Amino acid sequence: MTDSIVTPLRARYTAIANRLDEARATEQREAVKREIIALFKTVEQGIADLSALKEDIRELVDRYKHLQQSQSGDRAPQFTGQAPAVHTSHIDASTLIEKGWHLISLGDYETAIQALHKALEYSPGDSQAESLLGWAQMRNEEYDEALQSFQRVLMKEPANSLARINVGYICLKKRIFGEAIEHLSKAIRLDNDKKATLYAHYYLGLVYLEREMYEDAQTFFRKTLTLGPNLIEAYYELGRSQWLVGDAEGAKQTWDEGHRANRFNPWGKRCQEALELAAQGQDPPPI
Repeated sequence: MTDSIVTPLRARYTAIANRLDEARATEQREAVKREIIALFKTVEQGIADLSALKEDIRELVDRYKHLQQSQSGDRAPQFTGQAPAVHTSHIDASTLIEKGWHLISLGDYETAIQALHKALEYSPGDSQAESLLGWAQMRNEEYDEALQSFQRVLMKEPANSLARINVGYICLKKRIFGEAIEHLSKAIRLDNDKKATLYAHYYLGLVYLEREMYEDAQTFFRKTLTLGPNLIEAYYELGRSQWLVGDAEGAKQTWDEGHRANRFNPWGKRCQEALELAAQGQDPPPI
C-alpha cells in the first residue's frame, strides 16, 4: 500500500528534479518552481489525509475492543488504556510501542510481541514497552515470559498495581498460590487503581476457590461485586463457591442475579447454564 501511494509521487519528484537540472531560462525555472510547490502541497495534503484516516482507524480499534470485551468470557483483565503518545525524541521506539498497543487491541498478540521486542531494542528498559509486552505475552499464554516482563516493570515501578495484578493472575494460572496472594493483597493495600483493586479481589476469590477455601472465596467475590457490579464472572464464581459448600439455594439465587444483571454477557449466559444444570442436580463446570 505504501508503494502504491509513494511511487507516483516519487516519480513526479524525479521528473521535476531532472527538469530543474536542465532549466536554463527564467521561464523554465519559474515553471519548475510551480511544480515543486504543487508537489509539496500534494504531499502535505496526503499526510494530513492519512493522519485523519489513522485517527479514524484508532476509533475502529476502540470499537473492536469494546465488542471483543463484551463477547469475551475469559478471566484475564481486559486490555484498556490510552494509545501511547509518539515522542519525536524516540520516534522509532515510540512508533513500535504504538503499533504494539494497536495489535494487542486487535488480538494479534504474536505480531505485537515482535513489535514490542523491537521497540525495546531501540529503547532498552522502557517501562511502557515492557508493560505492553507483558500484556501481549500473557494474552498469548506465554506466562513465564510475561512474568519476567511484568517483574521488570515492578522493579522500576513497585506501585504499578496493574502490573502487580497481572503477576498475581499469572501466578494463579501457574498455581503458585502463595505468590499470587502476596501480589494481589499488595495491590489491594496500594489501592491506587480502581480496576486493579477490583481484579485483585476477584483473583483472590479464585485463588481461595482453587484451594477449596470456599468461605474466604465468597468473601472476596462479594467484595468484588460491591466494587464492580458489572463484573458478571464474579456472580458465576460466587455461585460456584456456594454450590460447593452445599448452599444450593444461595447458589441458584446468585446465578439468577448474574443472569438478570446482563443476560447478553457470556458470563451471564453461563450463569443461566449453571441454573439449568443445578435444576438437574448437576454441578456447574469450572471455567
